[in-house]
Amino acid sequence: MGPYEIAQRLGVSRSRFQQIANRRTFPRPYRELRGMKVWLTEDVEEWIREHRRPTPPADEDDQN
Repeated sequence: MGPYEIAQRLGVSRSRFQQIANRRTFPRPYRELRGMKVWLTEDVEEWIREHRRPTPPADEDDQN
């Protein structure tokens, strides 16, 4: 996964993702390709499970 895909998955801007990626807890990139870092999807998903709060389900009554 690249920064854009991870930012989308987290629901944050790319600049906010860069802040998150600099945390000690965030997985190290798998590779750096032409100046862009990439992460293994399973590493990112594991980090999300451990460090992000689940999004509460949308209440069907709040659709007004």
